[in-house]
Amino acid sequence: MNLIGNMNFTDGGVCAAKGFKASGVYCGIKKSASESSSPKNDIGMVVSDVICNAAAVYTLNKVKGAPITVTKENLAKTGGKARAVIANSKNANTCNADGKEKAFRMCELTANELGISPEEVIVASTGVIGQILPIEPIERAVPKLVEKLSYDGNEQAVTAIMTTDTVKKEVAVTFEVGGKTAVIGGMAKGSGMIKPNMATTLNFITTDCAISTKMLQKALSEVVKVTYNCLSVDGDTSTNDMVCVMANGLCKNEEINAEGKDFDAFKNALYTVMMNMTRMLAKDGEGATKLLECECVGAPDLDTAITVAKSVIGSNLLKCAMFGADANWGRVLCAVGYADAQFDIEKVDVSMSSAKGSIDVCKDGAGIEFSEETAKEILLEDEIVITVKLNAGTASAKAWGCDLTYNYVKINGDYRS
Repeated sequence: MNLIGNMNFTDGGVCAAKGFKASGVYCGIKKSASESSSPKNDIGMVVSDVICNAAAVYTLNKVKGAPITVTKENLAKTGGKARAVIANSKNANTCNADGKEKAFRMCELTANELGISPEEVIVASTGVIGQILPIEPIERAVPKLVEKLSYDGNEQAVTAIMTTDTVKKEVAVTFEVGGKTAVIGGMAKGSGMIKPNMATTLNFITTDCAISTKMLQKALSEVVKVTYNCLSVDGDTSTNDMVCVMANGLCKNEEINAEGKDFDAFKNALYTVMMNMTRMLAKDGEGATKLLECECVGAPDLDTAITVAKSVIGSNLLKCAMFGADANWGRVLCAVGYADAQFDIEKVDVSMSSAKGSIDVCKDGAGIEFSEETAKEILLEDEIVITVKLNAGTASAKAWGCDLTYNYVKINGDYRS
């Protein structure tokens, strides 16, 4: 993982910040023979000891899961306040006539057990689209979730939101703000159906930093632009994506309600958590064997740098080349060329690097001589960086993805079975 700025990693994920508990259980939303002996958690909960300021960003897909609609309405009714999260896997509760009713019912069940308002609950679902969500297993599970809530329950919760994920994804950091030590921690799920523009995943972030809802939303929206929105696995934008942040203020710093040194410190810590989870999501792409990072440097502005980096990382031809450890730089230049941005292609340089070293493959928009054997050795590593130099300014940005393999097709060929 990468540490950005004056902070330290810590354990605990969504439970790392003061005052947050979590839990997860198996309730049987989707039964299968493989789960009969050792079933995996399929529903989880995160709860703060006190009410939180909350902010969220959602999928841009016109088809939105019912939980997205309900969470939006809840946060609007409370003025950006929340106390708990309930999330399930194995069923997206999307494109169902009774979807909204069941999503709000999940909020009611949670609220009744916690003694809070249903509108103070964030609800999320992930899994198969277009299948009716059985509410009965959830009704039985919620009391168990509340009973199992623990300040060490982060692993149970993060396991509960995994679908085709092969590893749990959680990050937490400590940082200094207003003379106090604060914590931001998060958990994420996502492996397939991932394309930039609210990165087709579920992401829940908690902090004990005191920050207003307005500034929390500002920080989240700005950081999403350069992290989750710069992530692509397969080019499909899901229907249920959301990232939510809850801030309970138990760090006791003076509340951040304007831009300045404290806001910058918070935003930097939030970026560190979200950037590392973005990398985890990319590396665990369905069937992936390699994490790909494209860094665009020397751009005239940030938006151009982001557009170019995302264009490269979203190229399926490039993803295939990286799977085969083929330094086919023409695929990089092709993706740079169809990026919706203005720059001089005849000034573009491209290099590829990994733990095995770095090699230049293109200069001033044209190929140069390089050792194919050395390039192969570099590209056989499991983390590859592709650097695109526009030589047109000082702005830079990164985007993340993975290679495209035979296993991706296999996984998605029988996803519903």
